[in-house]
Amino acid sequence: MASILKVDELQGITAAGDITVTSEGGAATQSLQQGLVKQWSNFNGSGTLAVNDSFNTSSVTDNGTGDYSPQLTSSMGNSNYSLQCNGRQTSGLTNVRSLGGVTTKTTSQFRYGSVYVTTLGGGSTAFDDPEQNTSLQGDLA
Repeated sequence: MASILKVDELQGITAAGDITVTSEGGAATQSLQQGLVKQWSNFNGSGTLAVNDSFNTSSVTDNGTGDYSPQLTSSMGNSNYSLQCNGRQTSGLTNVRSLGGVTTKTTSQFRYGSVYVTTLGGGSTAFDDPEQNTSLQGDLA
């Protein structure tokens, strides 16, 4: 018979926020807090910007074509977090989509650009992808 553990809060023994998880094979351990995603968002990047779903994202600003700034609900401890952003085309276009680059990272927001490449190795153009996705990992303040 399977066991069910129901709790409202987990606390480490050494320190309240220090919980270690052992790997599937038992050879390695990982800090639970370090392995969690601290922010993610999925939003419509073309037409009227609309956040479809998110975690720790208070809003997203459309700064212009392919230029977005998600704001965090809870700030990060510093701006040295790991950030992933991508666009997903939802039409029949076949051009390659890529991240144009992160231009700003603060503890409370980041700004990035979305572009499409006309040919591999060729030029790129700012583009409002119909679906934008972001996530970040790091330490919350």
